[in-house]
Amino acid sequence: MQDFEEIRFYHDNEVNAALQEYVKNPMVKSLLKFTFPEKSRREIEEIVLSCHSIRDFQSKVIYNSVGRVLEKSSEGLTDSGFDDLEPDESYMFISNHRDIILDTCLINYALYNHNLVMTASAIGDNLVQKPFLLALSRLNRNFLVRRNQSPREMLQSSNTLSVYIKDLLLNKKRSVWMAQREGRTKDGNDETQQGVLKMLGMAKGDLDILEYLSSLKIVPISMSYEFDPTDMLKMPEVLAKRLKEEYKKSANEDFNSIMQGALGQKGRIHISAGKILNMSDFSEISNKNLSVNDQLKEVANLIDERIHKNFKLWPANYIAYDLIKNQEEFKEHYTEKQKRHFDRRVSRRVDVKNALALNSYLLMYANPVINKLKLHEV
Repeated sequence: MQDFEEIRFYHDNEVNAALQEYVKNPMVKSLLKFTFPEKSRREIEEIVLSCHSIRDFQSKVIYNSVGRVLEKSSEGLTDSGFDDLEPDESYMFISNHRDIILDTCLINYALYNHNLVMTASAIGDNLVQKPFLLALSRLNRNFLVRRNQSPREMLQSSNTLSVYIKDLLLNKKRSVWMAQREGRTKDGNDETQQGVLKMLGMAKGDLDILEYLSSLKIVPISMSYEFDPTDMLKMPEVLAKRLKEEYKKSANEDFNSIMQGALGQKGRIHISAGKILNMSDFSEISNKNLSVNDQLKEVANLIDERIHKNFKLWPANYIAYDLIKNQEEFKEHYTEKQKRHFDRRVSRRVDVKNALALNSYLLMYANPVINKLKLHEV
């Protein structure tokens, strides 16, 4: 038996004790007051302390928290593809990653609405350094991905993570969510890191890597926000990367991104669940007689293709593309009013006289169009 103590989420019999310990924490109280604005402190505590399992906590508290976020900061959430999934089945959801916390919360919100198995979700340990944040993450079925390790430590923790995910999916019948890459996509160009798949494959045992990945029932997920409320916060890192400069996060950068991502205006949101990847999808890769690394590269490309294909383009995406190209190729997809609104958004967030900054900002919104054009999907 492998030891998962350092990375696992709470067992159900640990939930109530954790809630009793943290229900009066000032930050937790703020979250609960946001979730239940019309209830008294006593009524809120009664709801929270009636939770004796993670599902209790997710359905009675977190589901309502996400609903309030959608109500306050979006024009609504739509989804597609979830009706093709089986209610009691577990899946390996791999999605593009735009928001630190909200991506996985919205996916679980959709899964709950469709009566599907909700996920255990990966979260970087750098995001849960404070005890109350770690407790909240474990209450929400997050497991830890270790960051900032030596190569030897990274290899060991990756192996533990791989075995843990395998146990969740195949033995516990618990769905799992992971982002397609370490860290959020900052430039709007969603690409799967081969290393994510390599980590998943470490627990394959004697199975062929493609057979093993097929057994995990990978479902590519496309997260499409009309507007990224953290777009301006992402700009310094995007510009540093384009200038080939080293970028160092500020002390509160992740926390500010979490708050802005939750409360900032997002417009419309769509989540699309793609078709399950199985051996028939991998047969062409299998027939090429490639090395394992090259096979994983091909699988990553396949996941990217599904994510890009199912990404829902909004007027802002088409406008940004036309602005970069200085043309009106997609003008039928937006109105003059929408273009004026986007122009105002750009002018408030970036120095339009700085060509590199302007181009970088527009690419955040234009890259999903560019990726679809490569697939002839526009």
